[in-house]
Amino acid sequence: MGGLDIHMRGVACRHGRVEAVADIDLEIAAGETVALTGTNGSGKTTLLRAVLGLHRQVTGTILVGGRGATSPAEWAWRRRSCAWIPQKPAAGRFPLRGEELLTSSGAPAEAQEAADRLGVGPLARRPLHTLAGGQLQRMYLARAIGSVAAGAGVLLADEPTAALDFAGQEEAADVLTSLPVTLVVVTHDRTLAERCDRVLEMAAGRLREGR
Repeated sequence: MGGLDIHMRGVACRHGRVEAVADIDLEIAAGETVALTGTNGSGKTTLLRAVLGLHRQVTGTILVGGRGATSPAEWAWRRRSCAWIPQKPAAGRFPLRGEELLTSSGAPAEAQEAADRLGVGPLARRPLHTLAGGQLQRMYLARAIGSVAAGAGVLLADEPTAALDFAGQEEAADVLTSLPVTLVVVTHDRTLAERCDRVLEMAAGRLREGR
């Protein structure tokens, strides 16, 4: 099993004066699959963004593969090592085409192959803003698969099945939990959560074991 371990100690995140995540201690083994559940606003997305360096008001220690990130070079390594499926995928402003999104994975051939398997390969030349919600999620999933092929050892996914129908949720859950990475997924999808090794619940910015 591949993947990188994740180590968090005393992690707290703020939105201005509001504490969104409070005193998180968490160890995730390399190759483990972990689901984060909880109500909206409980801090799940903020925690994932903190790992990626997309949330700036963070204190405490976050190590990925035993490595911290305090310099631009270290953050560049972190982002290459962590594939990312956002909750609200950006369609792009210029506009971005599907094939450009797939190329950004670092392994465009593998990402295109994944898009073909997921049924969105023929849409790769279309601007992302013309895709339906489920099509856009599949395109971002294909990019994540490409990122793993390019060497990412962690996949952070935020509600990656929310716009999919039941069959699509089953398919995406199978794909996500079969990748040779450490998976941390924010989800309200019971099917996906049940496929994970651990389920953790967040409430008011704090973690507790779900099962």
